[in-house]
Amino acid sequence: MASSLYLIVALGAVAAGFVQGLSGFAFSMVAMSVWAWTVEPKLAAVLATFGGLTGQVIAAVTVRRGFDRALLLPFVLGGLVGVPLGVWLLPRLDVPLFKACLGGLLVIWCPAMLMARNLPRVRAGGRVADGVIGLIGGVCGGLGGFTGAIPTLWCTLRGLEKDRQRSVIQNFNLSMLAVAFAVYLGTGLVELRMLPLLGIVALAVLVPVLLGARLYIGISEARFRQIVLGLLTLSGVALLSSSLPVLLAR
Repeated sequence: MASSLYLIVALGAVAAGFVQGLSGFAFSMVAMSVWAWTVEPKLAAVLATFGGLTGQVIAAVTVRRGFDRALLLPFVLGGLVGVPLGVWLLPRLDVPLFKACLGGLLVIWCPAMLMARNLPRVRAGGRVADGVIGLIGGVCGGLGGFTGAIPTLWCTLRGLEKDRQRSVIQNFNLSMLAVAFAVYLGTGLVELRMLPLLGIVALAVLVPVLLGARLYIGISEARFRQIVLGLLTLSGVALLSSSLPVLLAR
């Protein structure tokens, strides 16, 4: 059982690391789609947060896309409020129901955006709206490292260009995942028994993240938009496939 668990964790981390290197987000969603069937929820949340953080550190060094402090600040401030709230909710929330709701949103909205010729640009709300989105991303991060999905969708609706969107999401995810993992450590969610698996995740993401980041550099704006929305849709499918059987069995 131990060897099969190590293999499953490594496979999930490899797939998620490549996707994260390419898109700048989605480590937790991809990894959870592999781990949800065999890895206990608390362990999966810790591994996903740590793997996402490791991948973001590697990608931040590999794919440097500037730092727009004024644009990023509202997201981060909102996220700093949201992460502790998400960690507090983790043992109290109906996680399968949360996953089903988030997955349903992504499955419905992202294909509609993908098929639209001209995406509607959201200009209302300003920094306050960005802060609210950051808060939601922070809550999702505290619940298991899902920091990137909602902010990425929002940046796409804002019509941000590829490198600017990458800069926001990469820096936001790096900040929120670091805070989330620190809170996990402080609250005792990270246990000694998890250390071998954390080591496997760290090793497994290294090369795939670099490969994904290398591929990102050569893609166009239109292709990046298609990849992001496609990944968000697949992430929604993965969330639904792992949560609906649990809900239907009740």
